[in-house]
Amino acid sequence: MIEEQGRVVAVEPGAVWVETLRKSTCSGCSANAACGQGLMERLGVGRQRGYLRALSQLQLSVGDSVVIGVREDLLVRSSLLVYLFPLLGLLAAALVAESLGLTEPLIILAGLAGLFGTWLLVRWRASRYADDPELQPVVLRALLAGGSAAN
Repeated sequence: MIEEQGRVVAVEPGAVWVETLRKSTCSGCSANAACGQGLMERLGVGRQRGYLRALSQLQLSVGDSVVIGVREDLLVRSSLLVYLFPLLGLLAAALVAESLGLTEPLIILAGLAGLFGTWLLVRWRASRYADDPELQPVVLRALLAGGSAAN
């Protein structure tokens, strides 16, 4: 389970909205001093607040600190679906267009059509499974003021 700390900003039946601070891993990199991305992180440019809905059976209120979790296998599968599948669609459509003997501009258009078509499929699938509780982040525990966990 991948865990992240956050703060409850809204409560609804069976779920809460959590605000998290997106952080980069640049501080742990050995090239941090010579990297532009590390400088941007030190200046605070790369930090953004993220809001997400997490399922919760705990009695929480706005302002509570919580730890939310997402299953690792779900994150890997989702990443492959979102990033790899459209690229494979682009490549497959371009290869089919090339095998049909089309000119280069048409091959490019076919590749873009394959990219767009698979992107639409990914969006359709995401909307179809958006409310599946097995695919949602969950609140694992609430954090006490001292930082220790409460179940």
